[in-house]
Amino acid sequence: MIVGVLALQGDYAEHLVMLQRLGVDSTEVRLADDLDELAALIIPGGESTTIGKLATTYGLIEPLRDFGNKHPIWGTCAGAIFLSRDVHRDQPLLELMDIKVSRNAFGPQVESFEIDLAIPALEQPETPYHAVFIRAPLIDEIGKDVEILARIPDSEDHGGKIVAVQEGRFLATSFHPELTKDVRFHRYFLDIIRDQI
Repeated sequence: MIVGVLALQGDYAEHLVMLQRLGVDSTEVRLADDLDELAALIIPGGESTTIGKLATTYGLIEPLRDFGNKHPIWGTCAGAIFLSRDVHRDQPLLELMDIKVSRNAFGPQVESFEIDLAIPALEQPETPYHAVFIRAPLIDEIGKDVEILARIPDSEDHGGKIVAVQEGRFLATSFHPELTKDVRFHRYFLDIIRDQI
């Protein structure tokens, strides 16, 4: 099993390190041919507009959509934006996940933050997951087949803001699991991949 990490821009190297820690073969993806033989793909955090423009320039939009029709994809932060069907503005998107996302919903980079989240779907659910949010998007609408995995508690928001979701083989997180030492979200994605094989 080989997991690719889209390496056009952003913190792809950190995802590769996490996969290496878990003993998973991984590779950088920059061209359509790099998708061959992959079991799954991670789209990292970074700048979603730049990732979309570079994917368009390198002829990757349709190959990535075709790949997503058969294989699991996980988008973190900017990657979640790129996976979504709508971001309230015109920019290149894969439109693979039935989610609507608001970019930079928590404010500019100076308002980045970290918070412990309860995520029952992860192994050791009794242990909070320390999530890192950097110019993070908010998942503000989901389709009927999308499962909510995590929310930021907010008594004024009827249960909290949605920050992690799964739709079948697709996974999206507003935060950056690759910037922590906690491998549980990467393990969770590997379980999704194994279910598809």
